[in-house]
Amino acid sequence: MLWQLTVNGVVAGAAFALMALGFALVYNVARFFHFAHGVIFTIGAYSTFLIVNWLGLPLLFSIPIGIAFAALIGCSLDVIVFGPLRRKGNSPLVLLLASLGIYIILQNLISAFFGDDIKTIRSGVVDQGITFLGARITSIQICIVFTSFLVLVAVIAFLRTTKMGRAMRAVSNDPELARVCGINSDRVVLWTFAIGSALAGLAGILVALDVDMTPTMGMNALMMGVVAVIIGGVGSIPGVALGALLLGMAQHLGVWKISSQWQDAIAFVILLIFLLFRPQGFLGKKVKTATL
Repeated sequence: MLWQLTVNGVVAGAAFALMALGFALVYNVARFFHFAHGVIFTIGAYSTFLIVNWLGLPLLFSIPIGIAFAALIGCSLDVIVFGPLRRKGNSPLVLLLASLGIYIILQNLISAFFGDDIKTIRSGVVDQGITFLGARITSIQICIVFTSFLVLVAVIAFLRTTKMGRAMRAVSNDPELARVCGINSDRVVLWTFAIGSALAGLAGILVALDVDMTPTMGMNALMMGVVAVIIGGVGSIPGVALGALLLGMAQHLGVWKISSQWQDAIAFVILLIFLLFRPQGFLGKKVKTATL
């Protein structure tokens, strides 16, 4: 039982990490709480479902298209809504409210088009998985863990070695100074939305392959991603991954002693503990207060 819960916790943490990583990129660069990131997660899953079940394309071809579509929706939101609001000087609160409105609109459109019942992307015989140290893990769950690790490494390498990655870090650290140095911040933010939305779409697809999907699946994924970002450290990618792993492990090991309906409560208890005693998270930097 303990090993099975541990494996389940690692798989959940890997899925949380993908969602949290995309949210953290958008939050750090665009500097607002992107509520609609949750529905991008859902769009990735449902667009893949549409391509596989209605257009009849193989799953391996459908997944990249679903990820690309999620990235396209994210970019479109920035071009049509968030970009104009930023250029008019609106506060992060206005952007947050706009993002929340977009989340509600798109989620209801998904419900109207696909229905509220549970959908599945999978086809054929259900994978029984393999036994590892007495725990059973499926091929999809193995894929979630390895994909999350590879994406984490790839994003770190992108941010540290590419021109666009360094520009994203510059805008995240000081948008005004970056603008003075000649960096096109609007272009950087657009790239950030593309990458962050692609990560959310990928997370949604992998979760849907593992546990099926509903139109409301994005909200819980968003909340778990946000908690992982806060407890790991908002500005640290390794911290985000560590926070996601801690969250996944705590939720699944917690149900060893209490009911599974308390999983979300466990997540927010952990969040409150970090906010009270270590608000900068595991690997985040403590902000120094300026003195006169």
